[in-house]
Amino acid sequence: MTGTASPAIRRAPATLAAYVPGLVLLAVIGLLGKWAQAELKAIGAATHTPLPDIEYVLWAILLGAIIRNTVGLHRVFQPGVGTYELWLKIGIVLLGARFLIGDVLRLGGVSLVLVFIDIAVATGIVLLLGRWLRLSGKLTSLLAMGTAICGVSAIIAGRGAIEADEEDSGYAIAAILALGAIALLTFPLIGHGLALTDTEYGVWVGLAVDNTAETTAAGALYSPAAQDVAVLVKNTRNALIGFVVLLYALYWSSRGQARAVGTGFTARAGFVWAKFPKFVLGYLAVSALATAGLFSKVEITSLGNLSRWAFLLTFAGVGLNFDLREMRRTGLRPLVVGALALAVVAATALGEVLFTSRVIDLL
Repeated sequence: MTGTASPAIRRAPATLAAYVPGLVLLAVIGLLGKWAQAELKAIGAATHTPLPDIEYVLWAILLGAIIRNTVGLHRVFQPGVGTYELWLKIGIVLLGARFLIGDVLRLGGVSLVLVFIDIAVATGIVLLLGRWLRLSGKLTSLLAMGTAICGVSAIIAGRGAIEADEEDSGYAIAAILALGAIALLTFPLIGHGLALTDTEYGVWVGLAVDNTAETTAAGALYSPAAQDVAVLVKNTRNALIGFVVLLYALYWSSRGQARAVGTGFTARAGFVWAKFPKFVLGYLAVSALATAGLFSKVEITSLGNLSRWAFLLTFAGVGLNFDLREMRRTGLRPLVVGALALAVVAATALGEVLFTSRVIDLL
């Protein structure tokens, strides 16, 4: 679903004031991203030069990554920067106001079928490649969960469930984050090259990109409408995390290499609920309120603006958490497995989207 912070970032600070420096840094980077986009447009207009319109999303991520990998992130900024996942969830919940329940059910129903196909493809290719490149069984399982469901969040949830080593989870997380960066750079270009509609592109990104933050950013780089669809489809994938992690937990516990989940329905339902991303319910709740007509047009616009501000902080945080040193420490094999899986899943998902949209006209 989303990226992860280092242990130093995850530790809760003693006072609320400790969050302020990092939050200010997120806001400054995000606003610099918006300024860079506007300034490049102005230069192009003034010089009559057809300069590319680089969205603030990419500027914010690039600026954050440059800071992280040059001067580094001082510990005074870490608590506030570590809240970027919270802003991502808030932004997604607020996006629910722009989708009526009927649209959610229609697109969600179609995407659920496509998601199951992608889960099968992603899981199969990662398991085969992992065995071929002789990765450990648990590292392969973590990569499969991250690729099939929701990136880093699935890896974190799966790590505890299958009792994987910290080293394995670190390798898997680094590989998934690197692939998220690749997706941000390539998916919008491919979408424009194929002249995909906003809906087609959004469904494709929601199916194929691993982390929720990168899915949201890749959608925003195409259009606001594509972002809305990408988040909706990604939420469908996210909702399955508990069930998928449960299956891996049962497999490894049956081999005596993880604690037993429990045999009763209550125990297993409790396990799924514990892993379920609760912000998905918030998204559906806001969508239900909008469907019931409890928001005026002005209020829906205001919620949309708040969502964009939340994502502004999110994208800056994505860049600030991208550490190239971690990428180098993983070695090539986990990255190769993830990259090949991303290519296969992206191609499969694109074929599904084009067939569903242009052959049977369901999108």
